[in-house]
Amino acid sequence: MVFRYMQTATMVLLGIVGFTALPTVAQQPAMGTKVVQFMGLEGVKAKSSGRLTLEGGNLQFTSSNAKANVPLHSIEDVVTGNDSQRVFRGTIGTLTMFAPYGGGRFLSLFRSKVDTLSIQYRDAEGGLHGAIFTMATGKADALKKEMVAQGAHTSIPIQDDAGSSDAKPAATKEKKP
Repeated sequence: MVFRYMQTATMVLLGIVGFTALPTVAQQPAMGTKVVQFMGLEGVKAKSSGRLTLEGGNLQFTSSNAKANVPLHSIEDVVTGNDSQRVFRGTIGTLTMFAPYGGGRFLSLFRSKVDTLSIQYRDAEGGLHGAIFTMATGKADALKKEMVAQGAHTSIPIQDDAGSSDAKPAATKEKKP
């Protein structure tokens, strides 16, 4: 009898928790990818930090000062890449140049890796624009794949099996006579 009471109480408790937890999960907005808009978006200052999200068929960049939307169907090309940037930037980076005995040059060798995402798109009047974003390593390819799935175009195909031996570009494969 006690076991059956505990079992019923557990089921009721799980039911209450389940109904209250599901709506809160569904109401949370997608956080997006943290990026730096290096240049290119209209109305957004260069080197602005913000978030990129894909909502309602648009690529949205949102920062504390500005917001920009680019319809995914208007994106003609999406290109990803890898790059690096100086670890010591800004005033501190400039001051390291004055370190004695070439120490500033040595400090400039310390670099952190970043992913880049470049887009080329047309505005409502048909004008051609481009934008460059930098983000944490490993984020750009996933974002590109999601953008292409929702309607953006790319000139460089997405390769799912980057580690396989058959994933070589067609131009590098040898032709046999």
